[in-house]
Amino acid sequence: MKLTTAQALVAWLIAQHSETLDGREVPMFPAVFAIFGHGNVLGLGTALEERRDVIPVWRGHTEQGMALAAVGLAKATHRRQIGVATSSIGPGALNMVTAAGVAHANRLPLLLLPGDTFTGRAPDPVLQQVEHFGDPTVTVNDAFRAVSRWFDRITRPEQLLATLPQVARVLTDPAEAGPVTLALPQDVQAETFDFPERLFEPVVHRVPRPRADRRSLEEAAAALRRSKRPLLVLGGGVRYSGAAARALEFARRHRIPVTETTAGRTLVAHDDPLYAGPLGITGSASANALAAQADAVLAVGTRLQDFTTASWTLFDPDVRLIHINAARFDAVKHGALEVVADADTALEDLAAHMTGWNADPAWSARAAAARSEWDTHIDKLRAPTPGPPSYAQIVGVVNELSTADDYVMTASGGLPGELIGGWRASGGEPTMDVEYGFSCMGYELAGAWGAAMSHFRGLVTTLLGDGSYLMLNSELFSAAFAGHPLVAVVCDNDGYAVIGRLQEGQGGEPYNNFYADCRSNHPRPPRVDFAQHAHAMGCLVFTAGDLVQFRVAYKNARTAALAERRPAVVVIRTQARSWTESGAWWEVGVPEHLSGRDAYEQAKPGQLRLVRRP
Repeated sequence: MKLTTAQALVAWLIAQHSETLDGREVPMFPAVFAIFGHGNVLGLGTALEERRDVIPVWRGHTEQGMALAAVGLAKATHRRQIGVATSSIGPGALNMVTAAGVAHANRLPLLLLPGDTFTGRAPDPVLQQVEHFGDPTVTVNDAFRAVSRWFDRITRPEQLLATLPQVARVLTDPAEAGPVTLALPQDVQAETFDFPERLFEPVVHRVPRPRADRRSLEEAAAALRRSKRPLLVLGGGVRYSGAAARALEFARRHRIPVTETTAGRTLVAHDDPLYAGPLGITGSASANALAAQADAVLAVGTRLQDFTTASWTLFDPDVRLIHINAARFDAVKHGALEVVADADTALEDLAAHMTGWNADPAWSARAAAARSEWDTHIDKLRAPTPGPPSYAQIVGVVNELSTADDYVMTASGGLPGELIGGWRASGGEPTMDVEYGFSCMGYELAGAWGAAMSHFRGLVTTLLGDGSYLMLNSELFSAAFAGHPLVAVVCDNDGYAVIGRLQEGQGGEPYNNFYADCRSNHPRPPRVDFAQHAHAMGCLVFTAGDLVQFRVAYKNARTAALAERRPAVVVIRTQARSWTESGAWWEVGVPEHLSGRDAYEQAKPGQLRLVRRP
């Protein structure tokens, strides 16, 4: 088939399908997010227009925002569907690098198609081209190499034959899932080639489920059998494997207390008697207490990030760490006994080696008892008080009014701690996306747009602070224009409050975080009217002055968003210095002359350098 490079690429995208966790066949690339410019409008843009009835193209309003929307789509579909983002050359391309970092850190598939400069070089330097004095082959798109799982620059049409199978491999591999970047020089996009028809035959991609090495399973089982106080930690890999039911079955059969990481949140029903709560700095004191006493930790599908491990101070120094992970890179961290396999198959196979063994019932009972104490603490934080509400109170209302089919999101700042630590899930289908791998401000709105595209059973609610809103709000208009309903709760606490908390909590002077501590040439600096701004972006707007009004406003926003098929924004002033605290330590660099250095020196010796193998 004689096609341009761009036409061939689009035809290949259309031919790719994916199998969901429940066995349905769906398009692997259900959406393309595009901002056209001179690096992609005639090549890829023309090819997409020719197939507009088959592959939807959505117009973004910042390249970073639309690529983050693609990331949100991938998370909401549990990595079974993948968003595509294309841009012009130069600044348009570089604007997507941050989104690539989000996808890379969170192990989420994303396909980026940035335009690139001419391979022929005849018109060099073209508009928006950055010239490198010592290497003419380098373009700004080489910046994607640091945040891509697979990077290629297509300099000949026939190179697609070799690279597209690798693109599909990386995007669907549970061990390597992440962003793929295909840099597309604009002259090559328009070149033609006789592509084999087989390249465009429909393909259904089924995510592989590798089984564990038999000896690894035997060693893991032996280590668990020797333990008296085991703890099961469920991460994002359990979600993407669809292994939550298997994990809970394993826990119940052997009476092992269960906890969740950020990416694994909402896998377990809150009232499950073995559920100890979420783990880590933004988690719960209940789960952290069990983690400190556990003599064996079975971690499944987690990166063991510092917020999960409290900078590796959470566990007993003699803990036996057993790690099931599809990626060996993660499985071997901190000297763990690694079981490299799919989460679902590994837990199934491990159970066959654990027949007749159970944890001590007294230890198992600690999960519900500790979590009950944490619940009492959260109830007190959620109780109504006069004046502006706290984050915990806002989350409590959203939690209460949400259904089992709804989806809640946030990223960065103080709200992750409130959602992770305080949310009470019904279990079953994962219903939360907290972007705390890259902690990217601005993901809250853009990612919610992508999630809303794919979340048809319920309503997406995203919570964010005033700082994140100001950083990246353009995709609110994208969602309003496109007709994708969601609710955005904007909590205005007058600055970058959580960083102000970190600054002042370690003995630093308040500076450049709250507006009151920022430089201005005005005696009374202007304030943003978030309600008017959101209204101007095409959103439905609701405001509230206290917790009672917020309950009414949020309830009305939910109804209006679904009825009118566009975003509804709820704006409320919130407390700036009220937080849900788990009590765990986080390592940050504290100068020796600040008061926080004493606590740093006390906590540092408890940090695990290497967990001993069983």
